Amino acid sequence: MFRFPKILFLLLLIIGCKNEVKSKKNESSDAHIIRPKYAKGFYLQEFNHFKILTVTQPWLGADQSISYILANQNVEIPNAYQKYPVIRIPVKKIVVTSTTHIPSLEMLGKEKTLVGFPETNYISSEKTRELIDTGKIVDLGANESINSELMLLLHPEVLVGFSVNQRNKAYDNFEKAGIQVIYNGDWTETSPLGKAEWIKFFGALYGLENKADSIFDRIEKNYLEAVQLSKQTTNRPTVISGTLFKDVWYLPAGESWAAQFLSDAGANYLWKETKGTGSLSLSIENVLEKASRADFWIGADSFATFDELKNANIHYQKIKAFRNQNVYSYSTTKGLTGGNLYFELAPNRPDLVLKDLIHILHPELLPNHENVFFKKLH
Repeated sequence: MFRFPKILFLLLLIIGCKNEVKSKKNESSDAHIIRPKYAKGFYLQEFNHFKILTVTQPWLGADQSISYILANQNVEIPNAYQKYPVIRIPVKKIVVTSTTHIPSLEMLGKEKTLVGFPETNYISSEKTRELIDTGKIVDLGANESINSELMLLLHPEVLVGFSVNQRNKAYDNFEKAGIQVIYNGDWTETSPLGKAEWIKFFGALYGLENKADSIFDRIEKNYLEAVQLSKQTTNRPTVISGTLFKDVWYLPAGESWAAQFLSDAGANYLWKETKGTGSLSLSIENVLEKASRADFWIGADSFATFDELKNANIHYQKIKAFRNQNVYSYSTTKGLTGGNLYFELAPNRPDLVLKDLIHILHPELLPNHENVFFKKLH
């Protein structure tokens, strides 16, 4: 979400009904470009009476951006910009499709504008669960096949969706029915603060940019202060992550979101030198060469107890962290209906994740911290 090239004024022209656009020289010198500090996937252009929100990375590998005009109800859009889809702000009725969107709505105080969500059982937040339980938020079925009848009945102004590519027939049909689809690419970000900065995306939809900025500034401050705290010790415990799935051990690559957390927390992640921002796929033999000496095992996926881990694969006992019972998982922190709090809240609150990790690795630095996500196996 940072490291943008310094291009003076950039506009995007819609091509076709899918709202795909290519960059074009800005037609007005009145535009003020607002770029996030860390986020790579979106930016804003501010004009006198409206804004243009551009999502530059709607899905992984996207080679085209998508732009949307954000304007108050009575603002007329100049002819030069009428090819862009228009979202009237502040949005009053919205559907979101990822649990990572829920904390942003709540932090902005706009959770009551949410009218529908696919597979509501995945939502952990007590505040939003209360709205679900009282019928104010409707379950729209599976994310891959949203219930079209319910969606059209709710008829939100905006559907905040995500996609692995540009082909989504359901989204196309919703747009034809007058529901504006806007893509959110928070999941494509590779830095902790980059993911969290997407609260500014939602702030723009509600005309609450200043509030979103203030919330993010506080999270950023907490995160950076925690990083400085971790630097007070030269002790860097060795760490492994992930587990076996069938015959493959999946663990974070050295340039990934998870690996950056470990580095910032003062860990010596044993695969920190590897390239890539996703996952590594290794054999158990390959992992055990290093893992046998790991001080901590952080991110043991779905396991909650040492017995579960031992019964899953006897070779896990060869790992030093297992023998010393220094294994931590985020799988035990769940909502009332089984949703995983880590998947929902962690991208939005990297400061809390980092403090969890520092407390695990260097408990003397944060002696009074109570872990939010990562809990030791029992």
